[in-house]
Amino acid sequence: MRLLFIGDVVGRAGRRMLRDHLETLIEQHAIELTVVNGENAAGGWGLTPDTAEEIFAAGADVITLGNHWADRKEILPYLDRHPRVLRPLNWPGRPPGRGMAVVEGRSGCPVAVVCLMGRVFADSLLDDPFAAADQALAELAGQATAILVDFHGDATSEKQAMAWYLDGRVSAVLGTHTHTATADERVLPGGTAAITDVGMTGPRDSVIGFRPDLVIQRLRTQLHVTLEVASGPRMLCGVIVDVDRDTGRAVAIERIRLEDSG
Repeated sequence: MRLLFIGDVVGRAGRRMLRDHLETLIEQHAIELTVVNGENAAGGWGLTPDTAEEIFAAGADVITLGNHWADRKEILPYLDRHPRVLRPLNWPGRPPGRGMAVVEGRSGCPVAVVCLMGRVFADSLLDDPFAAADQALAELAGQATAILVDFHGDATSEKQAMAWYLDGRVSAVLGTHTHTATADERVLPGGTAAITDVGMTGPRDSVIGFRPDLVIQRLRTQLHVTLEVASGPRMLCGVIVDVDRDTGRAVAIERIRLEDSG
């Protein structure tokens, strides 16, 4: 079976790319299940109920989040009502929502999705993601044919380490958060597909989705500058993972990138 994962959706431009292209991708590639990281879908920061519904309407089966998961306060009660929107599993305390889900794909195959967040360079005091992964796999035992992990983090080393840690135990470990796609997609020896970062879906001519002039101003002055999502041409970044239905092991991973004129 084929799993589709779309990297961090940024603002209206990213949501429009989903609306214009996601269903076609699903049909063309006979996708079993589609996961979209909606971390920055609402104006560049966080997710709202309306933007979540827009992403689902475009064709997503599961939405994962990251460090901005709680930026929009209206999303908090929504998370408790919608089990297919996942915040980081290893967030400390007792936050609303959940960090993993088991969802039936289009042919009825159960697929588990786990959302984790890295601790290296993180602003928040997070629980150990490796221990959280172990706990998740223990709870998911026997429930899913395939397991996909969205690992949201800054450090390439931490994301690669998680992929090796889970090799042979999950179908894929896919990195998000840096908004810049890496060219290291591969299937590890145990059958886990991995990529350090899937990239982003949103404005192409930008600095991680935002207007370059404003980002440069912030970096040069070291003062607070309100960032705005860029305009112009758009892109969609993602990966397709082929998974053996019997073993749950990945047999291939392919990067995809689409562009349109905006």
